[in-house]
Amino acid sequence: MNIKMMQVGPLGTNCYLLEDEQTGQAAVVDPGGEAQRILSQAKADGVSIQLILLTHAHFDHTGGAAELHRALPGAPVYLHPLDAARLGSQTFPVIGAPTTPYEDGDTVKLGAADIQVLHTPGHTPGGVCLLTGDVLITGDTLFQGSMGRVDFEGGSYEDIMASLKRLAQLPGDYQVLPGHMGTSTLERERNTNYYIREALEG
Repeated sequence: MNIKMMQVGPLGTNCYLLEDEQTGQAAVVDPGGEAQRILSQAKADGVSIQLILLTHAHFDHTGGAAELHRALPGAPVYLHPLDAARLGSQTFPVIGAPTTPYEDGDTVKLGAADIQVLHTPGHTPGGVCLLTGDVLITGDTLFQGSMGRVDFEGGSYEDIMASLKRLAQLPGDYQVLPGHMGTSTLERERNTNYYIREALEG
């Protein structure tokens, strides 16, 4: 799996282009804006975008989804139902494209690769992390040395603590690709992230 990271939209959200090298199929994770730039990157890489995957429904992660879907009507836009149910509020604006539900334990196929869905609420009720190979895409659940905010609509400190504990207890190590800021590893976060250490003590 080849992974390209682009910072897009007004908040510089980390958008990821997952490219299955065996088949030339690709998925876009959290297109927060700049859809044409994402499409241009996929074209330059010689891959075909098949999936649009949202870790949650805040505008800075969904802002480019509608334009991408218009350009790629065959690419479903995946979103957890608990966030989909809130679309239309100030915190969860309408995406402008139909969404396809995915939930905890689901596996989304991308060419020869499997992408496992982990429901990790706390930042939003329907927040998810995506696990593929040795890569853990954490959206706004887990950041390098930090975690997502819980003071927005639907946020819960208790829920995000449970989600962080679940991530920390995954066996082995993973590259951590968050929704903002720099990348990390799960082992590094286990050892240095205050919030994960608190979650593990709870």
